[in-house]
Amino acid sequence: MTRTKIALAGEGGQGVQSVAKILVEAGYETGKQVLYIPNFGVEQRGGVSIAFCQISDTKIGEPRYSKADIVIMLSDRAIDRCTTYIDENTTVVYDTSVCTKKPEVKCKKLIGVDANLIANTELSARVFNIIILGVLLEATHVLGLEDIKNAMEHALGKKFDAKPELRELNYKALERGMNLLKEKAGV
Repeated sequence: MTRTKIALAGEGGQGVQSVAKILVEAGYETGKQVLYIPNFGVEQRGGVSIAFCQISDTKIGEPRYSKADIVIMLSDRAIDRCTTYIDENTTVVYDTSVCTKKPEVKCKKLIGVDANLIANTELSARVFNIIILGVLLEATHVLGLEDIKNAMEHALGKKFDAKPELRELNYKALERGMNLLKEKAGV
């Protein structure tokens, strides 16, 4: 891996920024070069939230990029806002259980996952974003599973200590997301 450019987009409250923070924390802790640019605004009031991340084995020379290696879209408005970051080399993942439309883009691979439905029916709505993190991890192989779990401990450790069942639930969601991508994309 030299550099992986990631754009995560969804509605405010879906945990897009939390996923990005865990991802770059894991990259940083493993000695990689990382960059995270959150797109904040009125997301908490229902706007689109976008997180731009880069993880690299070498120095990242430019903080912004025009095209991503992977774009994850978690709402119809995210689809509308993020098509500009997609080209024929981009992998696009969208949530079929949240999005009412399919992204109409020329891309390397278009993968629909039903992460929100799985979170609500199999696990808990609270771990929807962790399922997405698992999907992202499997799609990119940018970091190892243990690296992400360590970063989750750092980010969520106090909650895990207060309610130990949350640790198992989040780890299950992470692995469910990884397996979900394998099922949907034949990875």
